[in-house]
Amino acid sequence: MLRSITALAALAAALATPVAAEQIGEVDTAFKLLGANHKIVVEAFDDPKVAGVSCFVSRAKTGGIAGSIGLAEDTSDASIACRQTGPISFLEDIENGEEVFGRRTSVLFKRVQVVRFFDETRNALVYLTYSDRLIDGSPKNAISAVVIRPWPGEG
Repeated sequence: MLRSITALAALAAALATPVAAEQIGEVDTAFKLLGANHKIVVEAFDDPKVAGVSCFVSRAKTGGIAGSIGLAEDTSDASIACRQTGPISFLEDIENGEEVFGRRTSVLFKRVQVVRFFDETRNALVYLTYSDRLIDGSPKNAISAVVIRPWPGEG
């Protein structure tokens, strides 16, 4: 029974990725004699429900033999910067705490994700990145805010 629940939770987490990210670049952080080096990867994605907002996430990627074949667990270190990149418009209704980006960082149970909040008082979108596990997540996190302003030449 527990095995079935665990498998279903892992499948749901793997299928729950709302958007794909474009890899912008990477840097090596530690040399590994066998397999890929440890890296920091920089990825970009556009908010799927808010046109005119792009986010850039940097995250650790474990190398070595286990990392090269996809069996290593990446650390929970991640950073985020979100910016207005065009006129902002809401394509769909948004919900506070809604996941806008996710990436698997271990074979089954660990993910780094980005969730969005709307701060109505300050007219800003706040993006939070953190990692979680099926059983135990990490308190490491980072945030970025985008104040909604008119785009030059619009309106």
